[in-house]
Amino acid sequence: MAKKIGILGGIGPEATGVFYLDLIERLQKSGRIRSNTDFPQILVNSINAPELVRGGELDAYVKGLKELDSAGVDFIVMVCNTVHAFYEDLQKEIKTPIIDLRKEVAGYLERNGVESVVLLATPVSLGMGLYKGYGVRYYELESHEVEALGSAVLNFNLALGREAQVAAVEGIARKYADKGAELVISGCTEIGLMLEGSGLNSLDTMDLLSEAAARRCLEE
Repeated sequence: MAKKIGILGGIGPEATGVFYLDLIERLQKSGRIRSNTDFPQILVNSINAPELVRGGELDAYVKGLKELDSAGVDFIVMVCNTVHAFYEDLQKEIKTPIIDLRKEVAGYLERNGVESVVLLATPVSLGMGLYKGYGVRYYELESHEVEALGSAVLNFNLALGREAQVAAVEGIARKYADKGAELVISGCTEIGLMLEGSGLNSLDTMDLLSEAAARRCLEE
């Protein structure tokens, strides 16, 4: 594989590390890796950008993307859900193609015939309708639940009361699963980590992103 991958990460950094390891594992399982030289070159730009949980400026994200762009990578993955709500604005800043996670989510829902979901994400993502409009029924969260998710994401990223954050997020997820939501979409990197091992029928969108990155690496 002669591909050079750019990863915009650090948002948060723990989720970026999990994503990197998941991508490597997918490549190992592809049957195309016979020696260390078969792995693609991967540039991880772990930026210390301000959280977009409740809004914020994109300057640090644009800077991080431009740094990867100037490094000559073949494509970029942004290990963050919320930032994909600004996909068009960010893509026009650079020439290197960025994998559009929204398309990956839409494809997954269509392929699997999903009819109803609850999306757990940051207040910004939910307010901007990220991952909506695919002919799927979405359960709407209550305003206090949206705020609770935002606080849980921020605190989890800082390792503050992690058990409490996990319990809060899992409680919201189970409420809507019991109401009939066929699938829980973890629409935030930290929420995906918090629901890992919950036993819920959930989709961690970062799995779709690493799958898409591996697939593009393996293209001839």
